[in-house]
Formats: sequence, structure tokens, C-alpha cells
Amino acid sequence: MLGEVATAIGHAGGTIGAVDLVEVDDDHTLRDITVDAADQSQWSAILEAIEAIENAHVVDTTDRTFLIHMGGKIDMRNRVPVATRDDLSMAYTPGVARVCTAIAEDKAKAFQYTIKRNMVAVVSDGTAVLGLGDIGPEAALPVMEGKAMLFKEFAGVDAFPICLDTKDSDEIVAAVRAIAPGFGGINLEDISAPRCFEIEERLKAALDIPVFHDDQHGTAVVTLAALLNATKLVGKELRDLRVLVTGLGAAGVAVTKILREAGVAHVIGCDSRGAVHTEREDYLDGTMPDIKRWYAENSNPERLSGRPADVIDGMDLFVGLSGARVMPAEALARMNRDAMVFAMANPTPEVSPEEAAPYARIIATGRSDYPNQINNVLAFPGIFRGALDVRATRITEEMKLAAAHAIADIVSEDELREEYIVPSVFNRDVAPAVAAAVAAEARRDGVGEAGGDIGFAAADTARIVGG
Repeated sequence: MLGEVATAIGHAGGTIGAVDLVEVDDDHTLRDITVDAADQSQWSAILEAIEAIENAHVVDTTDRTFLIHMGGKIDMRNRVPVATRDDLSMAYTPGVARVCTAIAEDKAKAFQYTIKRNMVAVVSDGTAVLGLGDIGPEAALPVMEGKAMLFKEFAGVDAFPICLDTKDSDEIVAAVRAIAPGFGGINLEDISAPRCFEIEERLKAALDIPVFHDDQHGTAVVTLAALLNATKLVGKELRDLRVLVTGLGAAGVAVTKILREAGVAHVIGCDSRGAVHTEREDYLDGTMPDIKRWYAENSNPERLSGRPADVIDGMDLFVGLSGARVMPAEALARMNRDAMVFAMANPTPEVSPEEAAPYARIIATGRSDYPNQINNVLAFPGIFRGALDVRATRITEEMKLAAAHAIADIVSEDELREEYIVPSVFNRDVAPAVAAAVAAEARRDGVGEAGGDIGFAAADTARIVGG
């Protein structure tokens, strides 16, 4: 039977690795077989081939991606030992009462004596997860766990996923406010627009710790970093650029705002109904959402109308944050010389890099299999590291700009080229550079401590011996 199964797997294109005997009884043999397959369709063909064998049955399947999620991707570990009665009396009762009393008398000491100093809540309602949309809080949990992993891996920040079973903005705000005492920062994630704008603003006003919606601002920071280096190559100034943005959800609006903060004056934005402007029907009849009304009033001064391909004439930069293939490649020919195309929809960009190549000098995507990946992991770990290190009460626009410049500066002048305008996500210099820039800007803005950094890694090794 094993030979028949192995032959079927081979004929279906699979390559057998390990074969482990799990259980044997009088009627059946249960084996665990590791098989390499090229893709999901080949995997399906392998399973069908096995099931076609008389008396052979596939009990269960999994793959390497599922295996690394088995039991979750994060856990909690103790930083101090509890090996003796003395350890126990200090970590818990009775000694812990003295620490509790000290914090009760001065709540700020929670940053010094609890996990609050280095802990971020990754909060989602599961309504805008990756490219999957509204899949619910349970299904969002693997993404939030992954976010927590990246915080720890790249910046030493402890993070915990909080997936809320509500879509009500009031309930989300109330829930985050209620859990805030245990965290030094709040990272909002995968909450659908336009609710995400309101939720973030209300929490920023209510809390004295940083609140950061990464889908908005992480994307915006890295996009600006890429543009800062791209303009060096093409010899253009930010203030002279003409920019077209497609997709006016969380990321599209935030990218537009940070480009304006950086000096870009001329932007046109397109949503599913075309270019946004103050003479569009939904603006005039009052049905346009508030955030898009702001967009209409602060962009497209010529009030151009039409689909993205209709308004791309004379643009220097195309920023795609919408969906697959919304921009015909041939339309890019009408952009200005040395055009820049940032097509960031995943998994299929607005225009494929191969099709855009004849018309654009610089191309960036959101994918890891092309050069110039615009990935939020370049931003959010370092931003929170810097904010936590100086105990910032919020993350200002200037701190985001500082983060973008820090990311851009990682790519030196002699390294800069069309295929390398942003550093690799695995470049370990990025997060410390971003953290330092954000911390310094927080002090200048007056939202962070004026003294030295809390410096979690350094403080973690410090010991004070007393009675």
C-alpha cells in the first residue's frame, strides 16, 4: 500500500520527503508523509490521486504555513525567575503590595514597574484584513499575532493581539479606553474605512499614550520614504510633483496627507466613482463621506473628472492603493518624463511591473517578489520603539515625517538606484534609526520626555539592590 501511495504521489507531481509510521492495527496502517508540491493546484491533484487508490484514505492535511501557526505564533515568558520562596515573596505576595501602593500613589510609575513601558495592544475588529475584507475577529487573529511578532523581532517591543467582536465605533473606543492602563501604546489594525478615521481620532483625544492606525500611517511613512529617494534619482522636487492616487480608503487618505505635509501641492485622488472634486454630484448633494469631502476640498484644483486613466495626463507619480489592474499600462505613457509608479495593491497590483516598465523609470509595489517593496514593517516597529523610549503621549505628524526621512536615509547615495529606493525589510539598521529619529522629534514636539531615553533594552539589564 505504501508503494501504491508513493507511486500515486509521484505521478501527480509530488516529491516525497519524510515517511513516519504513526500507528498500526490489524486493519490499517497510519503514516505521516511529507510531500513537496509546486502550488495549491498540484496539492489538490496529489490528494485526489491518493484517494483514488482502493483502501487508501487521507485523514488530514496541513502545510508549512499552517504548521507555524499551530497553537499560535507568540507566547508569554517570565523575565525574572520564581525558583525560591524569596523570589515568590517579591514577585507576588507580600512584596508586590509595596509596588502596587507606589503605583496607586503615582500612576506614572506603572511605566517603570510594569509591562506597560514596553507593551503595545494590536487592536482590530477584523473588518478590513489584508485583501480578505470583513472576515471577523477570530479570522483576523493570525494577522494580529503576526503583527505582534514583527514588533518583537524588529524593535524589541512586546505586543499583544486584541480582536474585538464588535463593529460599533462607540464600543471599540470604549473597549480600547478600558484596556489602555495595561499598555504603553495602541496600534489599530485592519479596521475598515471610514470608521477607522473616527475611531483613531477619538482615541487620540481620550488617551495619554500613542494611538497609531498602521494601515494609514505606516503605509504613508514608507511611501514617503520611497518617494524621497525616487525624487533624488529623477531630479524632481516634491513641491513640483503632480500626483495621482487611486483608492481613497485608510491608506490613500493618509498617503495624501503625508505627501502634503512633505510639500507636495498638486494631488488628484480617485475612488470607485472616479476623480474626487468639489463639483462631483455626491459632494454637491451632501452624500459624500466627510473624509472625502475633505479630500475634495484639498485636492484636484482643476476639478478634473473621470476614471484614473482619464486623469493621468502630466502626472509625475502614480500611487495605487486600490485594486488589481485599475490602470491600463498604455495610459502611463501620458505621464511626465521619468515617471514614478507605486502600484501597491496585493496580491495583484494596479498595473504589473512588467507592463509598466516601458513607461516608468521607477516602479515600486507592495509585493516581496519585486524590487522596491513598500512594506509597513519598515515603519511601525521603529515608530513605537521611539515613542515608548521617550514615553511619548502621542505620535505627531512631525514624528511620522522624521520616520520617513530615517528610512530613506538608510539607502546611501552610492547605493541608490532605480531598483533600490527603500531598504530591505530585513535590514536591521532600519528600526533603530527610525526609533532614534522619532524619539528626537517627540522631544522637540514636546510630547516626549526631555531627558534620556527610557531605553528598554538597557533598563532591562539594570539592577538596583536595596532593602
